[in-house]
Amino acid sequence: MTDQPILRLRGVNKSFGAVHVLDDVDFEAYAGKVTALVGDNGAGKSTLVKCIGGTYPIDSGSYEFDGSPVHVSGPRDAAALGVEIVYQDLALCENLDVVQNMFLGRERMRGVVLDEESMEIAASQTLTSLSVRTLKSVRQRVSSLSGGQRQTVAIAKAALWKSRVVILDEPTAALGVAQTAQVLDLVRRLADQGVAVILISHNMLDVLQVADRIAVLYLGRMAATVDRADVNQTQVVELITTGRSGDLGIQPATASAGVSI
Repeated sequence: MTDQPILRLRGVNKSFGAVHVLDDVDFEAYAGKVTALVGDNGAGKSTLVKCIGGTYPIDSGSYEFDGSPVHVSGPRDAAALGVEIVYQDLALCENLDVVQNMFLGRERMRGVVLDEESMEIAASQTLTSLSVRTLKSVRQRVSSLSGGQRQTVAIAKAALWKSRVVILDEPTAALGVAQTAQVLDLVRRLADQGVAVILISHNMLDVLQVADRIAVLYLGRMAATVDRADVNQTQVVELITTGRSGDLGIQPATASAGVSI
């Protein structure tokens, strides 16, 4: 962990036709810390994530990684930097087992056949390093796993490939209390391994429990980026809904400006 962000966006703008979705957005993610990205529906969170992941090219602004400017023209460029996005649908194949899903598209070969043994060992070691104990076997089919277990596999997959920035899109959506607690513990352990975790969530209890920093988008603008210890739930909700809370947030004269989708 360092004082310098591993990922830094400065003055990022993104428009779709006449609709200005991101307006001079600054955003940072630090190794070893969980940065929660929050905002109401239409605040621009998904667009910002897709710009980070290379799905959308930014119109203007800078994208820095490890302190150096980079050009991300597609998902392959972002992946090469070590940026991994775990979307809400997880993108797991239910007919494959845990090992096969963790190595999907990156299988190890021994000659002309799959190196099943080394892949199984690597998958098991990764799950062990994250203190995952909820899986009976790495050879279980994903179709037999619970929602929390599937999230565990998706997050462990990102850890397996030594991702340096992992973006988690609503990882606790539709999970029960016990499974939510397990996933949040896993998020914390992932950050403790030195990964920069970006957590997107509408659940303020989850955000306040696990985040080190909170970045609030409001109508396509970054209303505030604050340390979790410096704010309470009421302040975060006010920032999300009005773009301002006390001395925090967008200045009153411009709080209503901007349109986003």
